[in-house]
Amino acid sequence: MTKSDLIDLLCEAEKMPKGRAEVLINAIFDCMEASLRRGERIEIRGFGSFEIRSYRAYEGRNPRTGTAVSVKPKRLPFFKVGKELKERVNAAAGRAAAKSSDGAGPAVPGSAAPATSNGAPAAGAASKSAASSSQAASAGARRAVSI
Repeated sequence: MTKSDLIDLLCEAEKMPKGRAEVLINAIFDCMEASLRRGERIEIRGFGSFEIRSYRAYEGRNPRTGTAVSVKPKRLPFFKVGKELKERVNAAAGRAAAKSSDGAGPAVPGSAAPATSNGAPAAGAASKSAASSSQAASAGARRAVSI
C-alpha cells in the first residue's frame, strides 16, 4: 500500500474530498516525523511502536573494492510490531493456509524443507526457508512503508 492508496481509502471510508484526506494523512506523517526527530517514542496501541535507535561510528569495508570506509554515527527509526497486529496478521495467514491446503502438503508452495535420502530434513533447510521468508517479509515491509 502506498500513501496514495491510503488517501484513496480514507476518501472512500469517510466520504471526504481527496484534498482533505491528503492534508490529514500528511499531517499525521509530519507529526510522527517531528516526534522521531525530537527522539520521542511513538506508540500506537494494537499496532506497534516507533523509536529512534542510535548507532556509533565504525570502520566498514567497501564490498566492491575491500577498502576501509569510515561510517559516521547515525540515528535510524525502528518499528516494533504490536501483539494485537501480529496476532491478526498470523490469524489471517492461518485462515488463508487452511483454505488453500487440502491436507496433502504445505499450504505455501516451496515452504517444505527438502529431505535427505533417509527422509530427515536437510541440515539448514529450515533456516534457509526461514531466511527467505524473512527476506520476503522485509521486502513487503519496505513496500508497506513507502511514502
